Amino acid sequence: MRRHLSPWRVLGGVIVLVFAVLVILYVVPSGDFPGQAQKYILLPDVAHPVSPLVNVQGARPAKPGNLYFVDVIERRASTLEALFPSLRPRATLVPAGAIVPPCASPAQAEAAALQEMSFSQRVAAAVALRKLGYDVEVKPTGVVVSQLIADTHAPCRLQPMDVVVSVDGRPTPTEASLHEELGHVQPGAVVKLQVLRGGHTLTVPVRTVDVGGRALVGFVPDQSAKIKLPIKVAIDTSGIGGPSAGLAFTLEVMQKLGRNVLHGHKVAATGEMELNGQVGPIGGIKQKTYGVRQAGADVFLVPAGQNARDARRYAGPVHIIPVRNIDQALRALATLPRA
Repeated sequence: MRRHLSPWRVLGGVIVLVFAVLVILYVVPSGDFPGQAQKYILLPDVAHPVSPLVNVQGARPAKPGNLYFVDVIERRASTLEALFPSLRPRATLVPAGAIVPPCASPAQAEAAALQEMSFSQRVAAAVALRKLGYDVEVKPTGVVVSQLIADTHAPCRLQPMDVVVSVDGRPTPTEASLHEELGHVQPGAVVKLQVLRGGHTLTVPVRTVDVGGRALVGFVPDQSAKIKLPIKVAIDTSGIGGPSAGLAFTLEVMQKLGRNVLHGHKVAATGEMELNGQVGPIGGIKQKTYGVRQAGADVFLVPAGQNARDARRYAGPVHIIPVRNIDQALRALATLPRA
């Protein structure tokens, strides 16, 4: 006897085969197939209330309003997600190097992100207390490697959150002193940087690059400092990394100490807080804006510039307020229509 395959059997077989292929592509991480680049995917996470995470000595009764901080879910994309990014319209695919720096492991990248979060909390508390008139002691201790610049000699020699404390033996406690010392160096020359990394002191030789006739090292600098607060401020973010919640933490500390910051509104905020009160840009603004919408916030404070322009594209009913510093953020909230 001969058994002929009916069209329905053929169709069923094709469906099973396609389903199996899709499952494999979804299970296998991007980059595991030959010739395919590794990708990471950024996904929205609903904005989180800040108040339960912040404890301040001498906190006053709660003022009306709710404050939220936002984060992004980061994970390695599957092969299916890398091939068909439109499957997740609210997501963004990024190269692996945007999440895990060259020559670093995912564990090292995560540790650096947690360090960034820890330092951003101290900075946020310092800025908030200074705005309220407290005396905060800040002692510069070096220059932080906040971001490595590709195609320079810094990647694989330096790591994010390294603290540069000297150049060729000369102390560099501030960004200004770092630039001053590099000003004595011939562009293209190798300098010996003394860095603090994970509790250890290392000497790292790095070749400088020529930028407009000046010698620079291939990283974006930030200020490291020892901060002594006059009162206790504790912030528990449960393993969330990165510096982008700094603005939200600053506002919450002020709110806890009796300043009516929110004026009854449901406010989300993002932005890296700097010791001088400036608000720096952040990543993942698309996903963070969707997270704010999920939480039902009315207002979203974001760093001025490209962050604000991008946030408006995805804001829907949320009112986007661009800010450059803490003073601008406070004025913007104070002038909102009464909630």
